[in-house]
Amino acid sequence: MASSEKFFDRVFLIYIVVMVVFGLAALTSASGPLAFGNFGDSFYFVKHQLILGIIPGLLLGYFLFKVDFEKWRKVSWLVYGFAILLLALVFVPGVGAVINGGRNWIRILGFNFQPSEVFKLAMIFFAAHLLSDRKRNLEDWQMGLLPILTLLAPGILLVLFSDVGTLSIILMILLAMLFEAKVPKRYLMFLGCLAIAAFGVLIYLKPYRLQRITIFMHPELDPKGIGYQVNQAFLAVGSGGFWGRGVGQSIQKYQYLPEVNSDSIFAVIAEETGFLFSSLLIFLIVLVCLRGLKIAQQSHSEFGRLLTVGVVVWLGWQSFLNIGAMVGLLPLTGVPLPFISHGGTAMLAELAAVGLVLNVSKKEI
Repeated sequence: MASSEKFFDRVFLIYIVVMVVFGLAALTSASGPLAFGNFGDSFYFVKHQLILGIIPGLLLGYFLFKVDFEKWRKVSWLVYGFAILLLALVFVPGVGAVINGGRNWIRILGFNFQPSEVFKLAMIFFAAHLLSDRKRNLEDWQMGLLPILTLLAPGILLVLFSDVGTLSIILMILLAMLFEAKVPKRYLMFLGCLAIAAFGVLIYLKPYRLQRITIFMHPELDPKGIGYQVNQAFLAVGSGGFWGRGVGQSIQKYQYLPEVNSDSIFAVIAEETGFLFSSLLIFLIVLVCLRGLKIAQQSHSEFGRLLTVGVVVWLGWQSFLNIGAMVGLLPLTGVPLPFISHGGTAMLAELAAVGLVLNVSKKEI
């Protein structure tokens, strides 16, 4: 009997390659002045992205691509437990680090590492395993759904105390996976309302979060204080016009717009390439998500389908949060733009997730 050969979704891979290459080009332009001013090397952030993000991300992604994804069921609890341990280390004195006002980093051997990025993928693994277990009756709230939520609660609570922006991504991923697993809609509505109420409490407890909401609704208030980044982002996006100022010609990246290498990089892209090319970037993100959902739909494995849906919602929702804040559709959340923003841990986790989706897409021909 002739041996069958497995083919993966090359179109999805091409989309990702284009995004990563575009992201490196955008990062080179956006971060140059900041990198030279802080480190005396215009390519500092690009090198950091390659060495600590893209290269290890490609290696991990290839590993996840080669190993049959069904085998991850057996170790999903171990991956999830390790991610929780990393999240807990954020609060350990001498290990956890506060960067840009957020306590969501740990320092290992002189390098900063963001556990919440790893937790996104670990939670997707573990939740997909739990939800695809045919022994569980998800229509039974007490015996089916509640035990799953209880197992996922420790990680979610640790993210809650460290990074509310990431928390919104985690909860959106979880709700999407619950929906895909055919959890009754009345339970989803209850959990959705509970999440909204929780965010209301979090906003009330931290005045600066309420200020972000206020600035979102009235960006003209406090233009030199908490509204500074929002207003400078609007200025960058607006000044780009239809065609843009030209690649490398951004004005806002010269110490005017904060976080040009990470949270605000889309504003620089819009300023330099204009409405046309920044819209094409958004269109590419949509194509990635649609292709990912197609892979999920065609998967014969419920575990694989849930994995892919989790990854797609992660990348899509995070992109929406980032870009939405830069164009005034959403308040600032401080989350990076996937495959584009500088961030070694984020890029590593995103490329690992891509390898997983490509694994699910394999078909015998």
